[in-house]
Amino acid sequence: MPNEEYAIVLDYLAKGKSSSFKSEPVAQVLGTDYFTLLEVVPKEALKSMEKVYVGKDKRDKILQIKKRVSFKELTSTAVSELENAVEKLIVEEEQKFVKFFNTAGAITIKRHQLELLPGLGKKHMHDILSERQKKPFESLKEIEERVPLMPNPLHILVKRILEELKGDDPKHFLFARPPAIEQSFGYRRF
Repeated sequence: MPNEEYAIVLDYLAKGKSSSFKSEPVAQVLGTDYFTLLEVVPKEALKSMEKVYVGKDKRDKILQIKKRVSFKELTSTAVSELENAVEKLIVEEEQKFVKFFNTAGAITIKRHQLELLPGLGKKHMHDILSERQKKPFESLKEIEERVPLMPNPLHILVKRILEELKGDDPKHFLFARPPAIEQSFGYRRF
């Protein structure tokens, strides 16, 4: 999977984490394309919800990417900003998510990708499939208007992405990058 190019700042710690032995500023960020959680070393002070370049070329505000982090490693400030950041990214890239509703397919014979969205069951899935056959959806608002009793698609998407980031569904990742596989080197403790 390609790397993130841009990220949204969730938290900036000017003196770093209290648990680290090296006192350097760090920031926790959320990738804009694959919702990758990263810890970076900034060159300057960053503001919450600021968009920064984290790609491979010359970075103006980020010195280096330290590592990928899990949801459990986020600071309390980063956790509180996460939902707003996810919602902001969905709104900015609405067509990407509308395309998901227009193209989502079956996972198995009995399960469909749409059913992985919180609050959507077989009835909503069939209604969405029926409506998209008539005419593809053009916006999230249109999905809500055309599908009877449809919960707000924006809130459903936010909730699903947060579930993926928390690791609530370790088998299926629709939007977020799966967590890094932890390697075991077979060391034994004595």
